[in-house]
Amino acid sequence: MSENEEGGVNPPSPDEIKKDLEELFRDKYGANINMVIGDDPAGIDLLEKMDAGEQLGETEQDNESQKEIKMENLRQFKMSPKEVKSYLDRFVIKQDEAKKALSIAICDHYNHVRRCLEDPEADDMHYYKQNILLMGPTGVGKTYLIKLISELLGVPYVKADATRFTEIGYVGSNVDDLCKDLVTKAGGDISLAQYGIIFLDEADKLASGTGGANGKEVGSRGVQFGLLKLMEDTEVNLTSPHDMASQIQSLMEFQKNGKVEPKLLNTKHVLFIVSGAFTGLEDIVSKRLKMRTIGLTKGTEDKSVLSKIYKNATTGDFISYGLEAEFIGRLPVRVSCDELSAEDLTKVLGESEESLILQYVDSFKGHGIDVRFTTCAISEIAKLAFGEKTGARGLMTVMEKILREYKYELPSSSIDTIQINSEIIRNPDVELTKLLNSFDQVPPQVPIQ
Repeated sequence: MSENEEGGVNPPSPDEIKKDLEELFRDKYGANINMVIGDDPAGIDLLEKMDAGEQLGETEQDNESQKEIKMENLRQFKMSPKEVKSYLDRFVIKQDEAKKALSIAICDHYNHVRRCLEDPEADDMHYYKQNILLMGPTGVGKTYLIKLISELLGVPYVKADATRFTEIGYVGSNVDDLCKDLVTKAGGDISLAQYGIIFLDEADKLASGTGGANGKEVGSRGVQFGLLKLMEDTEVNLTSPHDMASQIQSLMEFQKNGKVEPKLLNTKHVLFIVSGAFTGLEDIVSKRLKMRTIGLTKGTEDKSVLSKIYKNATTGDFISYGLEAEFIGRLPVRVSCDELSAEDLTKVLGESEESLILQYVDSFKGHGIDVRFTTCAISEIAKLAFGEKTGARGLMTVMEKILREYKYELPSSSIDTIQINSEIIRNPDVELTKLLNSFDQVPPQVPIQ
């Protein structure tokens, strides 16, 4: 681009835009790719196809009414912490303290959002955003809790692993991509995206030093500083010179309007939730508290002690762990999730409204088979899943291993009803053989070509 007589910058000419786009396409897809823009009958008029709603897999029937409904829900937000927790209780077993703390922080944040939408002057009030640090081992429901909250509120939600990001200047994603992803989840509606939730998992991997990863990850300190800027109040440019999608959209806008308006997302009201297992933090906290942590991973009593240690973690403990003071300082709400026992996992299967049992019942129903699980079978599954040491994730591992052959064999048999009992859980292969021998098998039907 060149300067005009008034000292401003002239917009690029169509030829310059075409040249830049061709270079972008060739860099991504190779030297043999040619892109034709304009009236060449032998080429593809990219702009026409994009105007038809085909760009980036999006369609123009993005219901504006749906977006307005979500904005109206934010304007009408009046839920109490007890109502939010009651909703979470329907799906997530245990974690009462975590659910209480999350419910309070969510209500405080979105009540402030509501006031700002009602009265723009309220936006100038000095308000400390209640970004959240969520601690706990794998499979205890950290991600699930945040997903449920975003669905309850109707706000866009983005989840990413901290290990995906590198400091600006290195090859890899940078933290600004989180904001771009949030706008995508909002259907391109920036006004809705600015009230969304960004959930960053495995944040403990950003730590350096003895408490964090062995050997500092590339740019981990820079990633923390990049994140802390987003957590406060900054404007993120959604148009990147290295992002082909945003460049194509800018080209479309220039073709229609003769200019390109900058697309900025203000993060003032974006709620950030940072999560991690923080293995090793207990040693730092217990040393400060002069507590013994030897053998804390055995027995239910010890687990309650470990949970108590995490709840007593201070900002100084996280700094000793390897997180930057400015980064941890922007996460004032700190929540600890407890490890799930075998009894808890039994409740996850038997009481949660989105129990994995329902998925398996539905899977068999697709083949016309009515499957039922006995209470004893559910208890046995939970015990085996507890042995996996991956929390609720172990339930899928165990059930898939036990029922895989049943899902393969039964649809080709005459069996239309089966009760999954403790014998099947203990000896799946033996019980399957008995079951198949007691029914006539139906040969698989091969479709005629």
